[in-house]
Amino acid sequence: MGLELSYIYGQTPISEEEKDGLLIETIATRGELNEFEQQNIESAVEWTLRQNFNADKILTIDFITEVHRRMFNRVWKWAGTFRRTNKNIGVDKFQISQELKVLLDDCKYWIENKTYSHDEIAVRFKHRLVKIHPFPNGNGRHSRLCADILISHVFRKKVFSWGGADLIQPSESRKKYLKAIYKADQGEIEPLISFARS
Repeated sequence: MGLELSYIYGQTPISEEEKDGLLIETIATRGELNEFEQQNIESAVEWTLRQNFNADKILTIDFITEVHRRMFNRVWKWAGTFRRTNKNIGVDKFQISQELKVLLDDCKYWIENKTYSHDEIAVRFKHRLVKIHPFPNGNGRHSRLCADILISHVFRKKVFSWGGADLIQPSESRKKYLKAIYKADQGEIEPLISFARS
């Protein structure tokens, strides 16, 4: 029968080819998929808590892909690999590595030159990362965890609350989050910073 998914506003559809990468054949619904992914993500978060990363380690393509792999490797074969299809969001699939390199270099510059506040650096990093959309799925969750790693490991501050809600479910928090993302797309980053700390 295969995995039949419905999508809520703001979610990136998974292609049929990408669905073939599902490792747990018994998953048939969005709810089951979310549950297995959440368990996988929790183990990735635990991994980050046992580590001590610095900016030089975090701001590499290898680290960015490793975080995604650890978040989704029990659910998807393609965890930690860049998407091979274009989506309704993100850069062209052939530009992912190049755009990530630019982002990582920019973020190093922001840190070294104290261009923005700590929170703004981490949130700008998250926003640009999700805008690149490197992976077939999980980009929002991945970019939020990367921002949390940056703020907690590099700046030694508390991780973000991201509205204190499950942002993959339809909710007021998700609406506020997407609105803040769209404002950031227009160059207005403050609502996303405020949401991250709400």
